[in-house]
Amino acid sequence: MKHLRLMTPILAAMLLVSLVHAQGFGRRRAYIEQNEPPATEFIAARWHFGTNGAIGNMGWSHNYPQSDRHLNDFLMRATGVDVEEMSYRIVELGLPEVFDYPFAYVSEPGEMQLTEQEVVNLREFIGRGGFVLMDDFDGDQQWFQMRSQILRTFPGQDFVKVPFNHVVFSVHTPLDNLQAMADSVPGGDITYYGLFTDEGRLAILAGLNNDLANFWDWYADGNMPLKPSTDAFRLGTNAVIYSLTH
Repeated sequence: MKHLRLMTPILAAMLLVSLVHAQGFGRRRAYIEQNEPPATEFIAARWHFGTNGAIGNMGWSHNYPQSDRHLNDFLMRATGVDVEEMSYRIVELGLPEVFDYPFAYVSEPGEMQLTEQEVVNLREFIGRGGFVLMDDFDGDQQWFQMRSQILRTFPGQDFVKVPFNHVVFSVHTPLDNLQAMADSVPGGDITYYGLFTDEGRLAILAGLNNDLANFWDWYADGNMPLKPSTDAFRLGTNAVIYSLTH
């Protein structure tokens, strides 16, 4: 797959359509290959969830797998966590496997339309101490869609703005601010909202108007400025370390 860039766009598209994996994900023409991670302490779960089709049913897979691999590589180099570049896996939110991986990454939650079983599993996942990082959504419509789905799981609670002095932004490497990334993503000012448990633990961190995975994915191509890319890696690392320590 790494050699696709050497092909013409038409040939690359034909090859992608022809790929049918034993453990594939997606609908119609798009198939996403599953990864079998090594037995490391940390494995990032990228959730595959029910969607309303607003982003072609494939928003959950945006920037996969390069963003997953690059963040893991940063974690391996910058922290003491037992992790390797390939320590990631696609996990179905509606299946029991979701409870095997306490850190979850969600792409394009503005496309969420959760099944009843996914609602049940999400509630139990948070109840067991799981942590979710929601990324790559912007604007009122996507915000309202994501919020409506999560509040099906937690009807008596709501998202609140996470103050910048919260430990999730500094537990490993402090950030100067959140806005250095704003000029490189659509939607205006970046705001992080959180869903907290009754005990005060931050269980879901949702970055409105941000797209961490774009920075993680594209930094090596020179398509993203260095400063915001650095902040994106730091924020992702802080989220992982917070999930492992709180």
